[in-house]
Amino acid sequence: MSASPAPTTTPVDVRGLRVTFGLVHAVDNLDLRVPAGGSVALVGRNGAGKSTTLRVLGGVLPPSSGTVWVGGVDAAREPRRAREVVGYCPDVGGLIPRATPWEHLQLAARLRGMGPGWEERATDLLTRFDLAGAADRITSGFSHGMGRRLSVLLAAFHEPAVLLLDEPFDGVDPLGVEATLEEIRRARMRGAAVLVSTHLLQLAVSACDEAVVLRSGQVVAASPSGELAGEAGAARYRELLT
Repeated sequence: MSASPAPTTTPVDVRGLRVTFGLVHAVDNLDLRVPAGGSVALVGRNGAGKSTTLRVLGGVLPPSSGTVWVGGVDAAREPRRAREVVGYCPDVGGLIPRATPWEHLQLAARLRGMGPGWEERATDLLTRFDLAGAADRITSGFSHGMGRRLSVLLAAFHEPAVLLLDEPFDGVDPLGVEATLEEIRRARMRGAAVLVSTHLLQLAVSACDEAVVLRSGQVVAASPSGELAGEAGAARYRELLT
């Protein structure tokens, strides 16, 4: 493996990222930066490379080439450490079917080495995400929307320096959407970098300051998210995807 560049102080710093599966370029020469307190939305059609990018940042999938720094950690060389510094909500899976939300939180607190007081934060999050009444139910009986809310909650639980949310709004009711938007705001206020992948354009605009449009694994546009708001923004977005 070639020498890695010096660490960066930018919480998310991706340069020349490529991910290939056989002859398919899922991500092709992607550059991406998210500063402390910043929020970026990855938007695009299914298969555009959004989830693949987040899996690399979360230390779940190795890049084929390029450099990936998250929270000062080289995710390509030290994926385990990368998983320690990020909070990652995957697009699917990630929950233990026979465990309850409270058991998920207990396990997360132990694995993350969270000190006294984690129970109070856990209770607050369960209340805000409307899961307090289901805290002792096993997750195999959860609806898709309930599972999404719990996945976001678990990603944010330990207040990571980098918060990665893959399709956090998919199938989620308005209360869950607002809870997720509020958690993004709170994360940014404490200086975390937030990266959200979503196919729901207007929620991307609401959640993030910047939008990066992907098509076939490449960045085709990056702009303030407000430029994609409303009917004019939606029309521009459609043009970028064709």
